[in-house]
Amino acid sequence: MFRGDIIRIVLLWGAVLAAGAFGLQWLEYQYLAMRFSFEIYVGIIAVAFALGGMWLGWRLASRPRGAFRRNDAAIASLGLTRQEMRALELIAAGQSNKEMARTLGVAPNTVKTHISNLFAKLEVARRTQAVIRARELELIP
Repeated sequence: MFRGDIIRIVLLWGAVLAAGAFGLQWLEYQYLAMRFSFEIYVGIIAVAFALGGMWLGWRLASRPRGAFRRNDAAIASLGLTRQEMRALELIAAGQSNKEMARTLGVAPNTVKTHISNLFAKLEVARRTQAVIRARELELIP
Protein backbone atom coordinates (compact mmCIF):
# COMPACT_ATOMS: atom_id res chain seq x y z
CA MET A 1 0.00 0.00 0.00
CA PHE A 2 1.07 3.51 -0.74
CA ARG A 3 1.28 6.21 1.83
CA GLY A 4 -1.58 8.17 0.17
CA ASP A 5 -3.87 5.11 0.39
CA ILE A 6 -3.22 4.75 4.12
CA ILE A 7 -4.00 8.41 4.72
CA ARG A 8 -7.29 8.12 2.78
CA ILE A 9 -8.33 5.04 4.77
CA VAL A 10 -7.51 6.70 8.10
CA LEU A 11 -9.42 9.85 7.10
CA LEU A 12 -12.41 7.82 5.88
CA TRP A 13 -12.66 5.76 9.08
CA GLY A 14 -12.05 8.89 11.18
CA ALA A 15 -14.99 10.57 9.44
CA VAL A 16 -17.18 7.46 9.96
CA LEU A 17 -16.31 7.33 13.67
CA ALA A 18 -16.89 11.09 14.07
CA ALA A 19 -20.31 10.79 12.38
CA GLY A 20 -21.15 7.89 14.68
CA ALA A 21 -20.13 9.80 17.79
CA PHE A 22 -22.15 12.80 16.63
CA GLY A 23 -25.15 10.57 16.01
CA LEU A 24 -24.94 9.02 19.47
CA GLN A 25 -24.67 12.45 21.11
CA TRP A 26 -27.67 13.66 19.11
CA LEU A 27 -29.73 10.62 20.16
CA GLU A 28 -28.77 11.16 23.80
CA TYR A 29 -29.82 14.81 23.56
CA GLN A 30 -33.13 13.82 21.97
CA TYR A 31 -33.77 11.36 24.80
CA LEU A 32 -32.97 13.93 27.48
CA ALA A 33 -35.02 16.62 25.75
CA MET A 34 -38.07 14.32 25.71
CA ARG A 35 -37.46 13.05 29.20
CA PHE A 36 -37.14 16.45 30.90
CA SER A 37 -39.35 19.31 29.88
CA PHE A 38 -38.19 22.80 28.99
CA GLU A 39 -39.52 24.24 32.26
CA ILE A 40 -37.19 22.05 34.30
CA TYR A 41 -34.17 23.39 32.40
CA VAL A 42 -35.38 26.95 32.91
CA GLY A 43 -35.90 26.25 36.62
CA ILE A 44 -32.40 24.81 37.01
CA ILE A 45 -30.87 27.86 35.30
CA ALA A 46 -32.98 30.23 37.42
CA VAL A 47 -31.89 28.54 40.65
CA ALA A 48 -28.25 28.66 39.56
CA PHE A 49 -28.47 32.39 38.81
CA ALA A 50 -30.31 33.07 42.08
CA LEU A 51 -27.67 31.23 44.09
CA GLY A 52 -24.90 33.02 42.20
CA GLY A 53 -26.54 36.39 42.86
CA MET A 54 -26.94 35.67 46.55
CA TRP A 55 -23.32 34.56 46.81
CA LEU A 56 -22.09 37.67 44.99
CA GLY A 57 -24.27 39.94 47.14
CA TRP A 58 -22.98 38.30 50.29
CA ARG A 59 -19.38 38.73 49.13
CA LEU A 60 -19.87 42.40 48.29
CA ALA A 61 -21.80 43.18 51.48
CA SER A 62 -19.31 41.47 53.76
CA ARG A 63 -16.41 43.69 52.75
CA PRO A 64 -15.06 45.55 55.76
CA ARG A 65 -15.57 49.27 55.44
CA GLY A 66 -13.58 51.61 57.59
CA ALA A 67 -14.51 55.12 58.54
CA PHE A 68 -14.05 57.58 55.69
CA ARG A 69 -11.08 59.91 56.04
CA ARG A 70 -10.98 62.86 53.71
CA ASN A 71 -7.71 63.45 51.86
CA ASP A 72 -6.97 67.00 53.00
CA ALA A 73 -3.61 66.97 51.20
CA ALA A 74 -5.38 66.41 47.86
CA ILE A 75 -7.84 69.21 48.61
CA ALA A 76 -4.97 71.58 49.36
CA SER A 77 -2.92 70.53 46.33
CA LEU A 78 -5.90 70.97 44.00
CA GLY A 79 -6.77 74.31 45.58
CA LEU A 80 -10.42 73.40 46.20
CA THR A 81 -12.42 75.94 48.18
CA ARG A 82 -14.96 75.06 50.87
CA GLN A 83 -17.85 75.96 48.53
CA GLU A 84 -16.41 73.85 45.72
CA MET A 85 -16.18 70.90 48.11
CA ARG A 86 -19.78 71.40 49.17
CA ALA A 87 -20.77 71.60 45.50
CA LEU A 88 -18.88 68.35 44.85
CA GLU A 89 -20.72 66.63 47.70
CA LEU A 90 -24.05 67.84 46.31
CA ILE A 91 -23.12 66.63 42.82
CA ALA A 92 -22.37 63.22 44.32
CA ALA A 93 -25.77 63.34 46.04
CA GLY A 94 -27.38 63.84 42.61
CA GLN A 95 -28.66 67.38 43.04
CA SER A 96 -29.36 69.60 40.06
CA ASN A 97 -27.93 73.12 39.74
CA LYS A 98 -31.17 74.67 41.03
CA GLU A 99 -31.27 72.35 44.03
CA MET A 100 -27.62 73.08 44.73
CA ALA A 101 -28.29 76.83 44.57
CA ARG A 102 -31.09 76.47 47.14
CA THR A 103 -28.96 74.26 49.42
CA LEU A 104 -25.93 76.54 49.26
CA GLY A 105 -27.98 79.74 49.38
CA VAL A 106 -26.41 81.20 46.24
CA ALA A 107 -27.53 82.07 42.72
CA PRO A 108 -27.64 79.34 40.03
CA ASN A 109 -24.92 81.15 38.09
CA THR A 110 -22.65 80.96 41.14
CA VAL A 111 -23.25 77.20 41.27
CA LYS A 112 -22.29 76.98 37.59
CA THR A 113 -19.08 78.88 38.35
CA HIS A 114 -18.25 76.54 41.25
CA ILE A 115 -18.89 73.50 39.05
CA SER A 116 -16.81 74.93 36.21
CA ASN A 117 -13.90 75.61 38.58
CA LEU A 118 -14.31 72.16 40.09
CA PHE A 119 -14.23 70.48 36.66
CA ALA A 120 -11.09 72.41 35.72
CA LYS A 121 -9.29 71.52 38.96
CA LEU A 122 -10.27 67.84 38.74
CA GLU A 123 -9.55 67.83 34.98
CA VAL A 124 -12.92 66.31 34.04
CA ALA A 125 -15.74 67.24 31.68
CA ARG A 126 -18.84 65.66 33.28
CA ARG A 127 -20.46 65.31 36.69
CA THR A 128 -20.03 61.53 36.73
CA GLN A 129 -16.34 61.90 35.93
CA ALA A 130 -16.01 64.45 38.74
CA VAL A 131 -17.58 62.06 41.26
CA ILE A 132 -15.38 59.16 40.12
CA ARG A 133 -12.25 61.29 40.26
CA ALA A 134 -13.20 62.69 43.69
CA ARG A 135 -13.70 59.17 45.06
CA GLU A 136 -10.36 58.09 43.62
CA LEU A 137 -8.70 61.02 45.41
CA GLU A 138 -10.74 60.29 48.57
CA LEU A 139 -12.34 63.71 48.55
CA ILE A 140 -15.84 62.31 49.09
CA PRO A 141 -17.10 58.99 50.52
